[in-house]
Amino acid sequence: MLFKQQPLLRQKLFVLGSLAIGSLLYLVARVGSLDRLQPLCPIDGRFGPRGQDEIPLRALQFKRGLLHEFRKGNATKEQIRLHNLVQQLPKAIIIGVRKGGTRALLEMLNLHPAVVKASQEIHFFDNDENYAKGIEWYRKKMPFSYPHQITIEKSPAYFITEEVPERIYKMNSSIKLLIIVREPTTRAISDYTQVLEGKERKNKTYYKFEKLAIDPNTCEVNTKYKAVRTSIYTKHLERWLKYFPIEQFHIVDGDRLITEPLPELQLVEKFLNLPPRISQYNLYFNATRGFYCLRFNIVFNKCLAGSKGRIHPEVDTSVITKLRKFFHPFNQKFYQITGRTFNWP
Repeated sequence: MLFKQQPLLRQKLFVLGSLAIGSLLYLVARVGSLDRLQPLCPIDGRFGPRGQDEIPLRALQFKRGLLHEFRKGNATKEQIRLHNLVQQLPKAIIIGVRKGGTRALLEMLNLHPAVVKASQEIHFFDNDENYAKGIEWYRKKMPFSYPHQITIEKSPAYFITEEVPERIYKMNSSIKLLIIVREPTTRAISDYTQVLEGKERKNKTYYKFEKLAIDPNTCEVNTKYKAVRTSIYTKHLERWLKYFPIEQFHIVDGDRLITEPLPELQLVEKFLNLPPRISQYNLYFNATRGFYCLRFNIVFNKCLAGSKGRIHPEVDTSVITKLRKFFHPFNQKFYQITGRTFNWP
């Protein structure tokens, strides 16, 4: 009886041994593939000398969730100390332009593992009450980050507020400044559309765009209308150039960011001296929403709020023509100052 059972026993042992060896080989191959997929890529360039102070990009990606918890105020002082986290003043600010795509730009830059964004608009430099609270109040509004990451905030009102350039200069005269622009007439209509939606939500009436954009007495463009004034980009930029050289500005094409975001983001990476990390993998087109959404990793995706991409009201073509003719000389000067040309009519 024993002799009959031995072949069966040997067969079982052979199967178990094969499974064990197969599992071991799989684990070795899996570890190797993970190392290939997630190489330890140190942050270089402006983030300090290579060596013991480096933070691998993989580590930064891994701890995004931890930073999120700290932003929500769920961390103790001891946890913050142990993880070497700090609240840093921004090394770059998206200063405008309203309805140019500032939120989309900020969220897309946050795909980079060396970038940490301030989630809310701080309105420190354009709000006298906030500015009076001092620079430490501003710092405490920044998210927790690792020392070699850069913090970025965005407040589009900065671009058009007269006091802001001098105030930012006093904080950091070498700061990087990002301006995202769209075709001026389209931007003005988008500005109007956002205000209109707010009025409708409160059951309030509002004038048509044509009545606001055109002075009824002169039949010329109404430069007192804020949506029109904001789109005169060169007028605002000239005020900033009294404090900062043009080399500290980077102009982002907001129209292209909608249709072809990656090249624009790669230009910003270069401007900020960031190692190139944002790829086509991080951006996917959502046909339902009609614009690109963000992919941080295999688990976490994100689309911008539903309020983005509002449908604009129809505007009289003669008004559009008049506005484009009005903006044209200002646009030409903007191209000349910035060294970047757009295909605006």
